[in-house]
Amino acid sequence: MEWKRYTSALLGFPIVLIILLIRNKYIVDIAFTTIAILTMHEYTNAIKSKCDPVRWLGYISCISIALIHILPQKCLGTSAILAIPFILLILFLQVIITNMKTNFKDIVYTFFGIVYIIFPIICIALINGLDNGNILIWYAIIAAWGTDIFAYFTGKLIGKHKFSKVSPKKSIEGCTGGTIGAVVLILIYTYIANKFWGMEISYYIISIIAIALSLIGQIGDFAASSIKRYVDIKDFSNIIPGHGGMLDRIDSLIFLAPFAYALLMWI
Repeated sequence: MEWKRYTSALLGFPIVLIILLIRNKYIVDIAFTTIAILTMHEYTNAIKSKCDPVRWLGYISCISIALIHILPQKCLGTSAILAIPFILLILFLQVIITNMKTNFKDIVYTFFGIVYIIFPIICIALINGLDNGNILIWYAIIAAWGTDIFAYFTGKLIGKHKFSKVSPKKSIEGCTGGTIGAVVLILIYTYIANKFWGMEISYYIISIIAIALSLIGQIGDFAASSIKRYVDIKDFSNIIPGHGGMLDRIDSLIFLAPFAYALLMWI
């Protein structure tokens, strides 16, 4: 199992790197859309034991990610304001049209999935579309995956005190080590960005942001674990050997993405 985990990580990172180095935001948006569709598919499969999700709306909502940089900028604000009311409108229309074969629980689970998965991935796409977005997006990725990596190894080496029953394998030592490791990686990355890419990012400010994003990402990991415990599954799927599904791999990233967008806009 361990070799599968390491092999998937070694293969997965170059794929992400290649996608982001393309520097074409439209192609990257399509890649994010594909990830969102896979993630939505895993989520709806996971909750089907508890409800009958409105799958078609979940999948169609994913396509909105591909339109982020196609829509005129002046339309984005209005679209953002209307997005949630429009989704609710469609969901309740589904209840009416089906004569309540689709019920309130079905649309609540569906709505949660759209908010939980699609809106954060939109934020990742928006970070990539910022000035120097190809540099800034790595702060979110490093905060999420750097925390995961260091938490995993720290937990294996010295983890003794369990953190929560939500995820019994996670330890306080692992969570602490994950945050420290992510901060160190982000400071190294900031040094490279400042020295070689003309960025002028404060080490003090980015350290605070790194700590915040790491902790938020770990809550995202626990959030995904709580969903899996609720529906009684180990992983959302097995498409990534050693890691589970797409949602298992990006659970931290999607949780911290909106906060990363806000904080990176600030710096």
